Amino acid sequence: MNGIMVLVVYAVIMIGATVIFTKRDKDSDSFYVGNRNMGTVSSAMSIAATWIWAPALFTSAEKAYLNGVPGLFWFLVPNIICLLIFIPFAKRIRKEMPNGITLSGYMHEKYRSDKVKQVYLFQLTVLTILSTAVQLLAGGKILSAATGLPLWVMTIALAVIAFSYSQISGIKASVLTDAIQMIFLLVACIIFVPWALDLNGGISSIQLSGISGEFGKLFSESGLEVFLGFGLPTAIGLFAGPFGDQCFWQRAFSIGEKKIGRSFLLGAALFAVVPFSMGILGFIAAGIGFIPKDTGMVNFELIQALFPRWVIVPFMFMLISGLLSTVDSNLCAISSLTTDLKAVSVLESKSKIKISKLSMVLLLIVAVLIANIPGLTVTHMFLFYGTLRATTMLPTMLTLMKIRMTSMGVVAGIITSFVVGLPIFAYGTVLNSGAYKTLGSLLTVLLSGIVGIIVTKAEVRRGKSVR
Repeated sequence: MNGIMVLVVYAVIMIGATVIFTKRDKDSDSFYVGNRNMGTVSSAMSIAATWIWAPALFTSAEKAYLNGVPGLFWFLVPNIICLLIFIPFAKRIRKEMPNGITLSGYMHEKYRSDKVKQVYLFQLTVLTILSTAVQLLAGGKILSAATGLPLWVMTIALAVIAFSYSQISGIKASVLTDAIQMIFLLVACIIFVPWALDLNGGISSIQLSGISGEFGKLFSESGLEVFLGFGLPTAIGLFAGPFGDQCFWQRAFSIGEKKIGRSFLLGAALFAVVPFSMGILGFIAAGIGFIPKDTGMVNFELIQALFPRWVIVPFMFMLISGLLSTVDSNLCAISSLTTDLKAVSVLESKSKIKISKLSMVLLLIVAVLIANIPGLTVTHMFLFYGTLRATTMLPTMLTLMKIRMTSMGVVAGIITSFVVGLPIFAYGTVLNSGAYKTLGSLLTVLLSGIVGIIVTKAEVRRGKSVR
């Protein structure tokens, strides 16, 4: 019953806040980019909440528990740095395309190529689907354990709640509810971490070397193993994260132009509080010798074991807030991507929004089906779609830096990255091989740029101009 109560209360708060503080949009510009004048603090909280996906809540605790300081470091630090690296590119895309909505639309305008737009649409859409699926999977597992109801029922319930408020006013609903969700997350961290420390003797209960006691130092031999097996492929995927995710480009187009840098900087700082706090719970679990049934849920199980039963209600509320903040951002992202479809671009605002809402429903259906595939884990999905984002990173960065390629170069580079880098990474994930995962990650990032430049030079030699 606790899980059901959390869902009901959560839904009432989010729908109520959206209805009260925003209005149902009939203007597409408002629905997709909030009239391009969103404020610093609300945008920062939205950026932080959107970046707090399932791995930020669970992988951070799991890696701290299993791999100590190196595990948490190689998850937390790249997560922060990637948002900072993104700032100058977010500013530049807004300056170059002040009326833009999507990254794929920007690349289409720069290269005047339907093929470039289509390959970007494919990458951004697949990423949005997988990202949504992993949030539903993580949230569904928790609620299924709490309520005894099947996983598929819980994933559908989460999907329905996210859609119920997102479809009211689009990006404005997402930013508003993200801000509320971020408040819940920060309050929970401030309460639960000191409480867990107090129950277990304070700082002395923290074990920085993981449950095995072998991972105390970042640059030790064991620390290097963590870096090669987890840290490097994770960092590559995370650095590419915002660049291959329409959620962040959409916010770059939605925030007041002079507030973009401050919003992302503050968002990175707010984000850091949550995975760091979850990591401390992982250190505490290691310090007291706690053995979870599922290491991927060690923070959730620790809270269940340490605190009074009623505490699980606000903790689940925090977790669901973190997960659905990404889901509602993905819903807004997929809705904005429909504007790049020729058949949709010529419609009037009201019709565009109807098509966009239909795309939200289709996204959730596919994501629910994926989340219910037997054997899927949050960490494996995180690593895979983190690498998927890297396929478009270099072409995007090079274009924004005015290092231009031909349209064929962009397409050839990204396709090569897909067909070479991703399979190698997937193979390494199945084998749990750090070497293959790292190689796959590097090839995924580098091939799109290297092949793109090689093809561009070959076309230039044949007389093809670079736009």
